[in-house]
Amino acid sequence: MAFAVSDELLGTFVPIAVYWLYSGLYVVLDGLGMDDYRLHPKGEEVRNIVSKWTVVRGVLVQQAFQIAVSLLLFTALGDEDGTVKKQPPALVIALQFIIAMFVMDTWQYFMHRYMHINKFLYKHIHSKHHTLVVPYAFGALYNHPLEGLILDTIGGALSFLVSGMTPRIGIFFFSFATIKTVDDHCGLWLPGNILHVFFSNNSAYHDIHHQLYGNKYNFSQPFFVMWDKILGTYMPYALETRKGGGFEARPVKLNQAEQTKAD
Repeated sequence: MAFAVSDELLGTFVPIAVYWLYSGLYVVLDGLGMDDYRLHPKGEEVRNIVSKWTVVRGVLVQQAFQIAVSLLLFTALGDEDGTVKKQPPALVIALQFIIAMFVMDTWQYFMHRYMHINKFLYKHIHSKHHTLVVPYAFGALYNHPLEGLILDTIGGALSFLVSGMTPRIGIFFFSFATIKTVDDHCGLWLPGNILHVFFSNNSAYHDIHHQLYGNKYNFSQPFFVMWDKILGTYMPYALETRKGGGFEARPVKLNQAEQTKAD
């Protein structure tokens, strides 16, 4: 007897599997020696306040909340007769992807920025993510559970609902969004990374935000940089080769005094 798994269940669990598989790929690459492509020297990881095992546990907690909300959403929206929805044509799917990306970016930009503006929220909620001064792949979703609920889970639900995509299309969209988020936190600048071709919001761009001098800039995530540019929070950078190997994303907006302090 065949065992069928619903699109709703796949849409809930596949992005989580993608998260650990894709971030695991970066762990393997790191083990092979990626010093020539790092945005920070290996030794700078001591600046991170939390251990990697703490990060793993924190991400698993957030993903547990994500699973619960996702299952509740799909249960509320599910068809009682159990029929499978007809999938739209490719052009409609592409449009739904674009809408979902715009909705997710818009929601996350304003929520993310507000968590920096509001001192209480930053101190008690968002600062947890910024304990990773030197980001790495599987720390992408290391957040306070409330932040994970507001930014990621609710933002994802809004993207799904507003775009009108089916649960099956949602499997691919949320898997793609997961890959993009992990890639932005990987801490590497790899040659031939196809995501860098299509998105200027990338690992170097987001690394600026994780540094003290970039804390009030580059809020956009995970796809585009439009809201930063429109609302004046865009900090351009130059990717420079570091002495001793690797790269460094250096902001070009700082004055000399600020740059000296940052160094």
